[in-house]
Amino acid sequence: MRGAAQLGRPSGPNAEERLALEKNVPVRFYLDFEKPIAELEAKITELKQMSSEEGGVSISTEIETLEDKVNELLVEMYSKLTPWEKTLVARHPERPHCLDYIDALIDDFTPLAGDRYFGEDAAIVGGIGTFRGRSVMVIGNEKGSDTQSRIKHNFGMASPEGYRKAVRLMEMADKFNMPIITLVDTAGAYPGVAAEERGQAEAIARSTDCCLKVRVPIISVIIGEGGSGGAVAIATANTILMLEHAIYSVISPEGAASIIWRDSDKKTEAATSMKITAQDLIGLSVIDEIIEEPVGGAHRDRRRITRVTGNAIAKALDSLGGLDPDELRQHRYDRFLKIGRELPA
Repeated sequence: MRGAAQLGRPSGPNAEERLALEKNVPVRFYLDFEKPIAELEAKITELKQMSSEEGGVSISTEIETLEDKVNELLVEMYSKLTPWEKTLVARHPERPHCLDYIDALIDDFTPLAGDRYFGEDAAIVGGIGTFRGRSVMVIGNEKGSDTQSRIKHNFGMASPEGYRKAVRLMEMADKFNMPIITLVDTAGAYPGVAAEERGQAEAIARSTDCCLKVRVPIISVIIGEGGSGGAVAIATANTILMLEHAIYSVISPEGAASIIWRDSDKKTEAATSMKITAQDLIGLSVIDEIIEEPVGGAHRDRRRITRVTGNAIAKALDSLGGLDPDELRQHRYDRFLKIGRELPA
């Protein structure tokens, strides 16, 4: 069986068995505002080591007390995150990425490579698989999970060949009547000189245009960062889902601060003004649904977030099942044309 293992991920018999065997990765990286959590969890680890030593006294009560305190702090902190803090959570290096969702949700995934014009771009992953009994085309930005894979995938920043590959795969899905699922997680398209020489803006525009033209359902999920046209190029969908602590913006807060105030240190103010959070965007009708994350962020419970995301995707696909091909295409046109025209009071 060809599958996600060909892209550097282990593949199992099916999604349910993979999820059953998968263990949540312990958090090793803490954000600045999580320092109190880091101190408590370090103490818990120390107490557990003491308890496991031969002849060690039982201190389970103390451990449980500290774990309850950690949960209380996580609930308190994550219930009032600022837009900038949400930006940091969306960029968390241990947050599940595109291939993690593919491993958990897509059976018999067959990766497809190349744009048939220039070459392969690993920043965008795509291929055919089965999602809960349906044949689907999956396309997404992959950031990588360690230094080697991040370099390979260029931190999820796609070049023109990546977007041209996305167009090729969307047209293939249209030809064979397969729904399209896109997983968005990119700071933006790659801004290098070589990418511009190969027609970066044109490639992004054609990918966006292709999203509007295909006559099959498109479900897009913002799983981390949805940056600029690099995100819109594969997120012009019938239904846009967004994780609770993800962000979606025309430019990064640092970039906006540098342009508007000529001072990147004003990134916190920029993040607040730009309305980049899921809670802001659902009010503006830019997205359709917020997917609730586990307490402490998606990186703290990978099994739960992939399961919940899969349920949301399945629900969205079911809701579009009654539309014929022309209605699906018109639905996308109408959805995007009304953005900004019907603002909340």
